[in-house]
Amino acid sequence: MFEKKNTEKQSTEHQQVPEVSFSNLVLMLATGTYTNLGLVPDPLTKKTKKDLAIAKNTIDLLDILKKKTTGNLEKEEEGFLLNILSDLKMKYVEIKKKEVK
Repeated sequence: MFEKKNTEKQSTEHQQVPEVSFSNLVLMLATGTYTNLGLVPDPLTKKTKKDLAIAKNTIDLLDILKKKTTGNLEKEEEGFLLNILSDLKMKYVEIKKKEVK
C-alpha cells in the first residue's frame, strides 16, 4: 500500500516507531488517560495536568473497544485490555471522590 524506500534515515526513523499492535493501541490510550488523571506528567511538557472529562471519555472509548472486540482478541490481548480498563476505572473513581470532598 505504501511505498518503502531503503534509505538510512527511514531505517532509523522506523526503529523509533512502536510496533503496530492492539496492545500498543490500548497502551497509547491508557497512557493518555493516566496523564489526564494527573498520575503521570505529560510527555511533551513534563508537567502534570488533570482533565477528568477527557480521561472519562477515553475510558469510555476503551470500554467500547472492549465490547466491539469481544471474541476477536487473543487471550493475552483481552487480558491486557481488561486489566488496563479495570485499573483506569478504579483510579478515575478514586480521583473523582477526592475532588468531591
